[in-house]
Amino acid sequence: MLNRLLALSRPQKRFAFWAVDSLLVPILLYGAFALRYGEVAPLSSIQKSWPLFVLMTATGAGVVYLFRLPLIKLHTFEHRAVLQIGMATILLSLLGILYSYALSLPAPRSIPLVFGPLFFLAVVTVRLAGLYSVVFISERRSEKRAPVIIYGAGSGGIQMAAALRQSREARPVLFVDDNPALHGLMISGLLVRDPSKLSKLVSTHGIERVLVAIPSISQERQKALVRKLSNLPVEVQVLPSYVDMMAGNLKWDPLRPVSPDKLLGRDKVALDTPEITRAYAGRVVMVTGAGGSIGAELCRQLVECQPSQIVLFEQGEFALYSIDREIRARAREKGITVNAYLGSVTNKNRVKTVIDNASVDIILHAAAYKHVPLVEDNELEGARNNVLGTQVVAESAQQAGIERMILVSTDKAVRPTNIMGATKRLAELVIQDIQTRSDNTKFSMVRFGNVLGSSGSVLPLFQAQIESGGPVTVTHKEVTRFFMTIPEAARLVLLAGAYATGGDAFVLDMGKPQKIIDIARQMITLSGRSVKDETTGEGDIAIEITGLRPGEKLYEELLIDNASLVGTPHPKILRAEEQKLSQLEVAGIVREIHACVEAGDAVRLRKMIETRVDGYHRRDGAITAT
Repeated sequence: MLNRLLALSRPQKRFAFWAVDSLLVPILLYGAFALRYGEVAPLSSIQKSWPLFVLMTATGAGVVYLFRLPLIKLHTFEHRAVLQIGMATILLSLLGILYSYALSLPAPRSIPLVFGPLFFLAVVTVRLAGLYSVVFISERRSEKRAPVIIYGAGSGGIQMAAALRQSREARPVLFVDDNPALHGLMISGLLVRDPSKLSKLVSTHGIERVLVAIPSISQERQKALVRKLSNLPVEVQVLPSYVDMMAGNLKWDPLRPVSPDKLLGRDKVALDTPEITRAYAGRVVMVTGAGGSIGAELCRQLVECQPSQIVLFEQGEFALYSIDREIRARAREKGITVNAYLGSVTNKNRVKTVIDNASVDIILHAAAYKHVPLVEDNELEGARNNVLGTQVVAESAQQAGIERMILVSTDKAVRPTNIMGATKRLAELVIQDIQTRSDNTKFSMVRFGNVLGSSGSVLPLFQAQIESGGPVTVTHKEVTRFFMTIPEAARLVLLAGAYATGGDAFVLDMGKPQKIIDIARQMITLSGRSVKDETTGEGDIAIEITGLRPGEKLYEELLIDNASLVGTPHPKILRAEEQKLSQLEVAGIVREIHACVEAGDAVRLRKMIETRVDGYHRRDGAITAT
C-alpha cells in the first residue's frame, strides 16, 4: 500500500494532501464540539450550528490551498513548513469566531479556539506520518545503497545528509565531527560520533565511503584530513569549499571517483557463462584468503552460484569478520550456509580439520603474500606461506578426495625477478606435481595481471595521492603491466574451476599491457585535474619518477611458453600446458624450503631459488626487461 502511494505522480500526491487537510476541518470541528461539551456525540448542539460546519469546510479547503500546505515536501519538512501550518490554523480559528458572531450561532465562541490546536496537531501528524513512512520504505530498500559516513555535522553535512536520503547510490549512517560538544547528539536524524573512532565505525557499519562535508575548511586542512582518512579501507570524497563554489574556481568534481573500468584500455571481458553456475551449484566451496581483495570478491560471486555452503578460511581476524558480515545475510536469503574459520594455510592440522568437518568439494586457494617489496624483505615468510602453505592445502585436498582445487597465481611467476614471483612459481610447480599423483582431484591454476582496485594496486595508491594534492609516484617511465578488474579476476578463477582438466594454467586475454605512467595520467585526468608540466609548472598534480623497487621488472609476462597455449570454450580464456618438474625435483625443492625456514637462512633460500626456478634472475641495480 505504501509503495503504491509513493508511486503516485506529484500532482496526485498534492491532491491527496489537499483532500486530507480539507477533510480534517469538519472532523476536527466535530472534535472541538465534543471536547467543549464533554460528550462523545453532541448532536443537538451541532445541529443548531450546522452553518458553521459548511462554512468552515468550504473555507478550510481554500485556506489550505492559499497557504500552499499540499506543496510542503516531506523530505524538507522543517520549521518553515510548521510556520505555514500555524498561520493557516490561526486564520481558520479567527474565521470560525467571525462566522459564529456574524450568524449569531448558539455554539460557544471558544469552539473555534479548541479547533485550532486540534487542526494544527492533526496536519503536522499527517506530515510526520508520511515522512516516517517514506523513511521506513527507504530503509527497506537501502541494502543496495552504499553506507556512508559524513565528516562534518554543520550546515554542509546536514544538506548532504538530506540529499543522500533521496539518492539511490548512498545511505548516510552517521556524522563524525571534530567538535566534542556535538558528540552523542542527534542531528538531522543521525548520531554524531568522535572521528577518533572512525576505524571501528567503518568496520562495524560496513562503511564504503567517507564524505568530507566541511565547505569552509582551508585547503591545507583538507589535504591533511584526506591524508589521514586515506589510511581507512574506504573511498574518501570531498565537498568543495564555499569560496571555490561562489567564485566558480572548481576545475574538477571533488565527488568524482575513478572507475577501474575506465583504466583498462580495453573492453571488459564478459565472463558470465552457464558453466560457472553448473560447476558450483550445490557444492561446498572453501575459499582460502577469503578476506583479501580477490578472496572476498570470490565469496561475493559464489553467493550467486548457489553453492550449498561457502567456507571462509582466513588468518586475519578483521578481514574474516568483514567478509563474513558482508555476505552472510545475502547467502541466508538464498539458502546458502556460510561458515567462517580462522587459521593459516601453513597449519596442516587446521586445514585438514576444516576440509573434513565441512565436507569440502572445491577449494579456491587465494591465500598468499603478494606485495613484492614486503616479500622481498621477508623472503622466508613469503616462501613459508606461498609455497609450503600451497603444499599443505593441496595435500589435504588430495587426501580428502575433493573434486577440484584452483590456485590463484600471478604473472610475476613467469621468469620472476623477485621472491614473491618465485614463490608463486614454486607454488605452481607444487600444484602441477601433485596432479600427477591424483586420480580424483583436479588441480589447476590461474595467472592474473595486475588487479585494479585490489589492496596494494595502483588505483587506491594513485587515488590517495591525487586526493592529497600529489605528487603521483611512478617507479619508471617504461614500466608496463597487464590490468584486469577485481570482478574479472574472480570470475576467471570460477571459470577455471569449471574448465579444469588437471594441471593446467589459465590466463585471460587482457589485450596489450599498459604503461603505468599512462595510468597515472589517466587517473589524474579522470579525477578532473590536470598533470603538472615539468617545464612550465602549470597543472594540478605532478608525476614523480622514483626508480624501480627491489625485484621489480619493467614488464610482466603471462606465459612461460607461448607455444603451449590451448583453447577453451571461452574465446578470451586460454589454457597453457607448460613443462613440469619431476616428483623428485619438487620434493627436493620443498625439503630445501623447509630447511631454510627452520634455520632462518634467507641467503640459502635465495640461492636455491636462483638455481631451481626456471628463468629467475635478480634485478641488482641494472634495469632488465626479460
